[in-house]
Amino acid sequence: MKKLILIFSIILFHFGYVLAETKIKPLHEGNVDAKVSLIVYESLTCGHCADFHKEVYPKLKKDFIDNGLVKIEFRSFPLDLAALNASKLSHCKNDGKTDLLHFLYENQKQWVRGETIKDINKHLKDLIIKKDSLLDFEGCLTNENIEDHVLNDRISGAKKFNIEATPTLIINGKKFDNPQNYKKLKKTIEKLI
Repeated sequence: MKKLILIFSIILFHFGYVLAETKIKPLHEGNVDAKVSLIVYESLTCGHCADFHKEVYPKLKKDFIDNGLVKIEFRSFPLDLAALNASKLSHCKNDGKTDLLHFLYENQKQWVRGETIKDINKHLKDLIIKKDSLLDFEGCLTNENIEDHVLNDRISGAKKFNIEATPTLIINGKKFDNPQNYKKLKKTIEKLI
């Protein structure tokens, strides 16, 4: 009987550990202890979000993130099914790294096209295979933990910050207007440092 209880305890412990390991890590960059915390709510099919990644983010990275002055977290706020699927892919490795997210924005025009979600998913899959042939595309799209994480990001953004459009920036807990205006963003961050 003691052996059976011991085996059952080991199984429960292992199962609990596996469940704890399935927690999805946020996509972030920078010093976790930075004085300035920046959250970006975005949708991977949003053209303005792609522009943010191409125009504003590189300056932010150079001026503040790489210097350890700002921590940035990218949160999902999918506006459609294609954005939901792409968000799931960006979280699939569950390593907290932003490489795939930036890649999807850089190549947005290559995969955000087609008449149906099936067309878009095909373009997305073709692009992903070129980038990372080891990524389990179908497994990522059907992973319920990742989907819950992405949808919870969207729900919490809408509830906590009343987000209605993307990209939306939150700086130290406060909504920042006009995320495309780097000059204004830079001044705001400099005041907080």
